[in-house]
Amino acid sequence: MLTEATTPQRPFSRIVEHFQYLTDRIGIDHVGFGADLDGARIPDEVHDVAGLPRVMAALQEAGFDDAALRKLSHENWLRVLGATWKTV
Repeated sequence: MLTEATTPQRPFSRIVEHFQYLTDRIGIDHVGFGADLDGARIPDEVHDVAGLPRVMAALQEAGFDDAALRKLSHENWLRVLGATWKTV
């Protein structure tokens, strides 16, 4: 059984690989940052939400432009929430 102490560290580059994989397969309009990091195995370089600027910089270095980064970080969420939540 793997424990926190014996779980291999996830490389930071794996995050970029995941975004590239997902956007290649389902499109930039259908991918975004998760809303909850609780329980996820996050690379030490990210650690928590405070590390997201590093993720954004890595995605930009991998070729994601400003429009794509806005969609991934918040615009896709706002679009989906706006389409699904009704105002009272």
